[in-house]
Amino acid sequence: MKNLTKYQGIIPAFYACYDEAGQVSPERVRALTEYFIAKGVQGLYVNGSSGECIYQSLADRKLVLEEVMAVAKGKLTIIAHVACNNTSDSMELARHAESLGVDAIAAIPPIYFRLPEYAVAQYWNDISHAAPNTDFVIYNIPQLAGVALTPSLYQEMLKNERVIGVKNSSMPVQDIEIFASLGGEDHLVFNGPDEQFLAGRIMGAAAGIGGTYGAMPELFLKLNQLLADKDLEQAQLLQYRINAIIGQLTSAQGNMYAVIKEVLKINEGLDIGSVRAPLAPLVEADRPIVEEAARLIRLAKEKFL
Repeated sequence: MKNLTKYQGIIPAFYACYDEAGQVSPERVRALTEYFIAKGVQGLYVNGSSGECIYQSLADRKLVLEEVMAVAKGKLTIIAHVACNNTSDSMELARHAESLGVDAIAAIPPIYFRLPEYAVAQYWNDISHAAPNTDFVIYNIPQLAGVALTPSLYQEMLKNERVIGVKNSSMPVQDIEIFASLGGEDHLVFNGPDEQFLAGRIMGAAAGIGGTYGAMPELFLKLNQLLADKDLEQAQLLQYRINAIIGQLTSAQGNMYAVIKEVLKINEGLDIGSVRAPLAPLVEADRPIVEEAARLIRLAKEKFL
């Protein structure tokens, strides 16, 4: 049986960190990594959606992971998302990630062209074979990738002994039940949609990976503890409060990650830059939204921590 305990808990999705010229900032990557270590999270999911990976070069993504690992190796569980929209580049990032000693690699399916399931499986297996000593996590996010992980495709991927489970970001929580049932005790499901962390965990997710965790890690750590304590009434109240905060984070003209980065600057004194085009940066009209989101996070900490 596989030892999956290192993946259980709160695993924030790591944000892209840029300098004032919009280039990856090694110093800011390290600062954000130190921030997460100080908050006490279980691990980090690096170079995924929150890391703006589809707008970054291979060199950018390698640099980010190198700087994260320089700080976090041995301190946090690191899952490196390595998917690109072609197999060769994805395999290159997989080999690089393994050379750095990450705990697992992860990949979305290929996007744009609609491929048959056997071709998607081949893509994932080719990536996994490029990192033969590293665990592999399937990333299911059909609303953005345009490709859904089906039970039959998952059963095919379970033949790969390096597959440890699924980061499931589809909205139906029934999908978590299905994948947890198919994988059994040797595999796990990470809840993806932050708004349903509580529901996802109840339906069988063993952990969570989320894009808003970084703005309020203490609240998700508390929610995870309330689940462990079986205090579902308080957990529900906290999930509702978190969802109100997420509603605020997603209500600006600027992209949600631009809002989150500004919230981190207000609440934590942490400057990791803005977002990379074509993601929309903040505009002046967003300022009240950002300040209200920051305030709601502070109030929730006062109430629940």
